[in-house]
Parts: sequence; C-alpha cells; structure tokens
Amino acid sequence: MSFDTLGLCAELLATIKSQGYTTATPIQSQAIPAVFEGCDLLASAQTGTGKTAAFALPIVQRLSENIPAGKRRRPRALVLVPTRELAAQVSEQMQNYGRRLALRSTMIYGGVNIQAQIERLKRGVDIVVATPGRLLDHAERASINLAKVEFLVLDEADRMLDLGFIDDIRKVAEYLPVKRQTLLFSATYAPNIKQLADELLDHPRRIEVARSNSAAEAVTQCIYPVEKRSKREVLSDMIIDGNWSQVLVFCRTRYGADKLTAELLYDGLKVAAIHSNKSQSIRNRTLAAFKRGELRVLVATDVAARGLDIVQLPQVVNYELPQVAEDYVHRIGRTGRAGEDGIALSLVCPEELPRLQAIEKLLKYAIPRRTLSGFAPVKLKAGGRTKPVKTVKPATSAGKGTARSTAEKGNAKKSPKKIGKPQKSTKSRRVGGKRPAESKPAVKRGRRGSRS
Repeated sequence: MSFDTLGLCAELLATIKSQGYTTATPIQSQAIPAVFEGCDLLASAQTGTGKTAAFALPIVQRLSENIPAGKRRRPRALVLVPTRELAAQVSEQMQNYGRRLALRSTMIYGGVNIQAQIERLKRGVDIVVATPGRLLDHAERASINLAKVEFLVLDEADRMLDLGFIDDIRKVAEYLPVKRQTLLFSATYAPNIKQLADELLDHPRRIEVARSNSAAEAVTQCIYPVEKRSKREVLSDMIIDGNWSQVLVFCRTRYGADKLTAELLYDGLKVAAIHSNKSQSIRNRTLAAFKRGELRVLVATDVAARGLDIVQLPQVVNYELPQVAEDYVHRIGRTGRAGEDGIALSLVCPEELPRLQAIEKLLKYAIPRRTLSGFAPVKLKAGGRTKPVKTVKPATSAGKGTARSTAEKGNAKKSPKKIGKPQKSTKSRRVGGKRPAESKPAVKRGRRGSRS
C-alpha cells in the first residue's frame, strides 16, 4: 500500500520520500489509520518491519495540528522503550518526522548527565522518548510534567517486561492523564503482554501482521555445529575467507564479548564491543563507527538485540545462543530489515543443545544445519556430548588436524584443557598462533533488571 493513501500530510510524505520509501509495510498500513481514528492499539509484528514509523508518523501529524502557543511546551507524546540504543533510534526518527512540522522532541535515559536533560525539558518539548527508570527520576524531581500527555507508546513492551520494568511502567502511568491514547507495540506476544494491555489500554484494537515469535522471512538462518574451542577460529575464517565487510556478532555475557573482541583484534580484524558495562558515550561512538563502515565487526550482548537499526546489515552471527529463546528472534532481526535480505548464522556447540531446542520449539521448525570445510563436524546430541566425525583438515593444516584427531580419540581420559591444543600456525588469523598475554577486563556486576 502506498503512503499516499494513508492520510498523511504533504510534509510527512516529502520526508518519507526523501528517505527512499514509497510503500508502507503491513504494520504501517494497518496501524496508521487506527491511530488516526483515536483508538487504543495492541500491535504485534516481526522486528524490522517498520513499527517505529507506524506510530511515529500519525502521532507527529496529530500533534502538529494543534501546536501550543509559547516557548515552554509540555510533553504531549511519551514513548517508553527498554534500552538506550532504542531510545536513540526512536528519537532520531521522531526528530526527522517532526522537523518540517515545527515539533520538538528529546530523549531521556540513564547513564548520562541528568542536568543536560533537565535543561532541554525546561526549553519545552512536544515528544519525549525515554527509558522508564530515568523518566521516573525526572518525575520525582518534578523536572518533567506529564499532565498534558495525549499519546503513550510502549515500544518493545515484551523486552521491558523481560528487564523487570513492569513496576516502573505502572508508576509512570500514575503521572499520566486518564484520558489518553495508548499504543502498545511488541515484536512478540506473550501472556504478560496481554495482562499489561488489560491494565493500560481501553478496548484496544489488535493488529498482528505476522505469527507471534516468528523470525523475519527475509532472513536466511542456519546452524553450524562446532566444538566450543573452535568457535573463534570458525568465526575468523568466515569473516576473512567470506570477505564480510560488516557483521554483528552476539555473545551472552559482557566478559565473553570483551574476550572475543580481544581475540578478533589479534586476528587482525577491526572490531569493537558494546554492552552495558560500556559508558553511553562509548556505546554511541562505537555504533556510529560501525554504521560508517570503520569497524568490520561489532560484538554485542543482548543489550543491542533491540534498538540497532543498521542500513543493509548483511550478516548476524550468534557466537553463543541466548539464554532466553525469544532473544534469538530479536538478534537475527537486526538483519533483513526494511525489505532487505539478510543472513543469520549460529555457531552451536553440544553444550548449547538445550538452548537450540528451546529456540526451535519457539519457531516451530528446525533451523537448517550446515558443515564447514576444513573443520571436523560434530553431532548435537542430548546431554551435551560430542560425537566427532572422522574427518581431518586439508593438507595445509595437516599438523593441526592430526593433533585434534589424536586428542578426540582420547577424549574420555585427557583433560579438556589439553584436548585439541592448537599448534603454532603460519596463518595469523588462525587460533593456532601463540596468543599474547591478556588481562581480563574488570566486569561490574549488576542485576539484570537495573534501570536504563
């Protein structure tokens, strides 16, 4: 469906056209008219299908029809998001859409100086994009007045619940007027989302343009069963031999992300990591460098699974499978966005079989398995055991392949630290070379549901 048929004003149509879009996605073609009608909305769609524009475009247009006089404007639209990265992404789109309509927007999240945010709020804004924790800090300081809010949007609501923001969301609702239009958007639809909708929405219209918990059809998925100790070598070979120019790699933990980053740097790749232990300024600079193509590899934890909108990102790699099966859908949703094709690869060792089974149960289909030339394939069996196949590496790596095969035969007797210990290799990108001494980065421990 063309944007011209959705009732958008000329200024917004010009902005959309300048961004290269002419046809609305299914979620946009259904949600935009519903928002114009003024009804509450409960919408579920695959990640990367344009949910932000689905609520931002009609809200911006309706706000522009009645701009208050005076410089000191109070927020009339509030968008709650789970992470800083998503706040930055949504705020950027709101600014782009509202620029030609004289609307002001700002973003509020933790990890940065609160005083600068207070100053921006004092100058007056129409739209606020915020994480729940920092927004409550402002509300308790009386640095923000939410009494004039006409639109409340809960974006990626399921992720906010996963992070433990349910109580914060309820507290935020106490500062809002009862008469408002509430829109709840979620990539997945779960029972706790329905409970939240029952509390905050008034007879909402429900839109579900794709099966719940499904991966985007534009993303080609596959599994590479590999030994845990071989993952780094496999990843390096994929990137270098495949001549990948840009790839997003997901790890489960902050320490694991930092460790993998150091190893890939040793392999000669331009790589950096983002996770919750990094300051917001570093995260912003790193992401900007990756988008500009200055970094070949971005290693991230699930803090980046939602909120990263990278144009034409070709590959996503699950170096480690996520602890929560739903996070797999959001990880691979970073590629194959806005109608583009993408590839999502997962390196799975036998110990991760239970996580893989949970993901495939969620997706309701088995992800295709593939083998890698030059690496001994393994079979994923229940119990996390490895059943090596009797294959060796090519002649160029015969020494290393022989060492691995010998170790596998004595797997039951030898210490895991000695199994498959790589020999020195002439290839700098291989694991075989002696690694330089590394100091483990200090990792701050914090609870998973901490405020953003």
